[in-house]
Amino acid sequence: MIIDINILLAWGAVYKKLGRGEVIFSEGSECSYYNQLVSGIVKWVNIDDDGKEYIQTIIEPGECFGELPLFDDGLYAASAIAEEEVVLIRLRKNTFLQLIKEHNEIHFAFTKLLAKRVRFKFLLLKSIAYHAPEVRISTLLSYLKKEHKNFCANCNQLKLTRQQIADMTGLRVETVIRSMRNMHDKGDIVIERGKVFY
Repeated sequence: MIIDINILLAWGAVYKKLGRGEVIFSEGSECSYYNQLVSGIVKWVNIDDDGKEYIQTIIEPGECFGELPLFDDGLYAASAIAEEEVVLIRLRKNTFLQLIKEHNEIHFAFTKLLAKRVRFKFLLLKSIAYHAPEVRISTLLSYLKKEHKNFCANCNQLKLTRQQIADMTGLRVETVIRSMRNMHDKGDIVIERGKVFY
């Protein structure tokens, strides 16, 4: 968790509950809040004019999202949509900025988080340059597992769908299915009853 909920509440944060499919914020809109997920799953996504999605990342409980405009005063670079019923805690932008000014450890945690997210984008862009679907998928899975993100902690089961993997790597879902079957045949991943283990 990037900021302890008790600290957020002490600074005036409030809980917000949203249903599946509800938009938390839209790409191109102004930022008014720091958002941290308490429960549920949120996809942080770009959607083109034809409705095709490119998932930037899947947000899990304890993670923040949409933080770029908090720091650069720009607009949201992607939309955030509830994948299921979610509860988030949010703090007004100006209060958030005051909070991190007074708590260097929180500010440092954000600097580290932003660096990790930029590094992740470099890894994905590098894998896309190879044009090999298996490299793209393997790069994504390796990063997510290393970060303990989107994997079951006890059994190494991937918690993403094939469609979500396609939307995160820029591949077609059919290509992801075929590539993951090849990866299974080579022993790079294990697929049991449709579930992927890495």
